[in-house]
Amino acid sequence: MVNSSPPQLRVTVVYAAAARRVQAVPLELNATSTVWQAVLASGLPALFPDLLATAPLMGVWGRKVAAGHLLRDQDRVELYRPLRVDPKVARRARFVKQGARTAGLFANRRAGAKPGY
Repeated sequence: MVNSSPPQLRVTVVYAAAARRVQAVPLELNATSTVWQAVLASGLPALFPDLLATAPLMGVWGRKVAAGHLLRDQDRVELYRPLRVDPKVARRARFVKQGARTAGLFANRRAGAKPGY
């Protein structure tokens, strides 16, 4: 007997609406599915309507891809939210708040150690 069902892919679509609140949706899709089809099949746009307010950045295993990228078995599709603060600005603000003595590579020195070691 010949199996006439098309080959299936197992993928997971992941979105973090806020820090430490991750939604992961496992899916089984056709072998010719794209990243965008996986996002729509996950149901995440219905749970988070603001997700599609702008074109969301998407990636597979941490690497940015286009919406038409073809998926492979066991892929992890990630939806990225926009940054609210520039990381460089946030780092500078933390440095100013902490002060020069408590920040940086050599902040936690051994007692009695020479500077820079």
